Amino acid sequence: MKDATIPPEQRWLLLIHQLPSKPAYFRVKIWRRLQRIGAVAVKSTVYALPANAETQEDFGWLLKEILEGGGEAMVCEARLIDGLSDAQAHALFDAARDDDYEAIANEVRLLSVEAEAAASAEERAEVRSQTVRLRKRLADIATIDFFGATGRLSAESLITELEHRLAEDADMIEEHARVPSLEPDDLKGRIWVTRKGVHVDRIACSWLIRRFVDPNAIIRFVPGKGYVPNPGEIRFDMFEGEITHEGDHCSFEVLLTRAGLDDRALQAIAEIIHDIDLKDAKFGREEAAGIASLIAGICAANPQDEQRLVEGGPIFDNLYQYFRAKRG
Repeated sequence: MKDATIPPEQRWLLLIHQLPSKPAYFRVKIWRRLQRIGAVAVKSTVYALPANAETQEDFGWLLKEILEGGGEAMVCEARLIDGLSDAQAHALFDAARDDDYEAIANEVRLLSVEAEAAASAEERAEVRSQTVRLRKRLADIATIDFFGATGRLSAESLITELEHRLAEDADMIEEHARVPSLEPDDLKGRIWVTRKGVHVDRIACSWLIRRFVDPNAIIRFVPGKGYVPNPGEIRFDMFEGEITHEGDHCSFEVLLTRAGLDDRALQAIAEIIHDIDLKDAKFGREEAAGIASLIAGICAANPQDEQRLVEGGPIFDNLYQYFRAKRG
């Protein structure tokens, strides 16, 4: 009998193609199509997608277009991508989407500055129009975010915050309303849920939960997309989660506030996590680069999420004691 705890083996679709050298616009056209459907290059002429009915159709149409344009192409299904583990392949897709999300987040930040300076009705209308455009771009990227890249949280929260600022009536505010806030007492005796493949923000949040909120907290790791929460669960650092990115704040910062933890040492750690996770150098913490490298090393050496928490905990324990001593 097959063990239900073992995840199903990932299936991949590979597009292997060769394009004619001319016309140049045809090569650009195919490249743009590959970007639009979310394919990533695993070799110079080999692109991959996770196998499902929609991606099969996307590659099918692209195959037809390449052949009609005088190129050569074939689509095949594989259990493994040559030279890459499934985790490494997932990381390629996440990195591509994180780049897309970061580009949107940067545009939203610039647009927020324009919104503050907008004096006329025409200027405010233009900002609203650009915000709608960015919201649509974000939705388009989310459809090809196959494994739930972290960058979506920041981009989503920044757009939502801007939409709140621009809202002219209660209906728009309600449409993009935040998840109801939780009181500190609501955080005890709960099951905490976050996305698989934890990294700096989720590792730090888990440490904060077990060290300062609830030492006996149960933390579960679930798929980043399509997860339906059970009653009583608290989702953190997840899209639509109860505790996640809000505006220009990472999940650790939000959790610190919701838990009512007024501690300068924890605030210093929050600034480091912010600079690493949002990559905006808001606080300019000199410790960020070193902590980021340590966490990256832990993640590279430990594929299991719980082990990443075990290895990451002492880093934040020591960092907390350092800032406590420094304050003293």
